[in-house]
Amino acid sequence: MARHGRLAPSSAGPGGVPPDAGARTPDSITTTSRLDRRIHEPVRLGIVSALAVNASLSFRNLKDLLHTTDGNLSVHARKLEEAGYIRCSKRVVGGASKTEFRITAAGRRALEDYLEHMDALIRATRS
Repeated sequence: MARHGRLAPSSAGPGGVPPDAGARTPDSITTTSRLDRRIHEPVRLGIVSALAVNASLSFRNLKDLLHTTDGNLSVHARKLEEAGYIRCSKRVVGGASKTEFRITAAGRRALEDYLEHMDALIRATRS
């Protein structure tokens, strides 16, 4: 124990697990740092996944599908739009504003890359 009741720094890795010199790490999966954090967040992953299998979805459809709030969906959709992964279009229909979302080619590629990486992680943990 270090002075003043604090624990001395340990050599433990993430999650408090000591690094293992003999640990095997597949070449294609060095760390989870390769995961696209713009998609990895659950609501964002839900948005791009839903848009990947639908030509477009309205704000209301996405909100209901993902069981989230207006504010939460807005924040996450904005992040994906800033990344160029989705496109948002707004129009007025019968006096009411209607927001529609579509996945972009870059968003589809990013989702495919993300899914391939997750698949590789799953295969590595099962072997």
